[in-house]
Amino acid sequence: MVQNSSSPKPPIVIKKYANRRLYNTATSSYVTLDHLCQLVKTGDDFVVFDAKTGEDITRAVLTQIIVEEEGKGQNMLPISFLRQLIALYGDSLQAVVPSYLELTMSSFTKNQEQMRQQMTEAFGDLNPFRHFEDLGRQNMAMVQRAMAMFAPIAQDPPTGGAKTEARDEDEIAALKSRLNAMQEQLAELAKRKP
Repeated sequence: MVQNSSSPKPPIVIKKYANRRLYNTATSSYVTLDHLCQLVKTGDDFVVFDAKTGEDITRAVLTQIIVEEEGKGQNMLPISFLRQLIALYGDSLQAVVPSYLELTMSSFTKNQEQMRQQMTEAFGDLNPFRHFEDLGRQNMAMVQRAMAMFAPIAQDPPTGGAKTEARDEDEIAALKSRLNAMQEQLAELAKRKP
């Protein structure tokens, strides 16, 4: 979604008539749901009122746009999500859902460009899960640093990703060496017993 950087302007008023036609009062022309979909994508705000009653029916029209897009094969809403959403109607958590979804989508929108780059990198690579693996490594490094703060013997904090990986490999090699030495000692002890 493109966000307009200019000062906020009042939303475009759309009137919906009984014959289901949509009338854009800003341009004095009839429009379609596809046109309203494009307005959303360009970041233009609009409200839709029932021409006869004056009732705000924006939510219903936006939902209708989603239904039409889904019908065109633009499936973004997984069936499991739709079932979960329907199940929340009438639930005690129903009041929380709109705020949660709005916050989640707002966060998603803010990070949209970064996500596009990451998806391009991920799918341009032979391993589409590389980014998630990197995230996992970063999370593990963060947990290890946190654990080191609580360790009885203070260790130097890691200084960088490559150095940390090299040091980890060295530590693993040292542990393997110690394990082999212990196994040899146990084998020697087993031979000495009568």
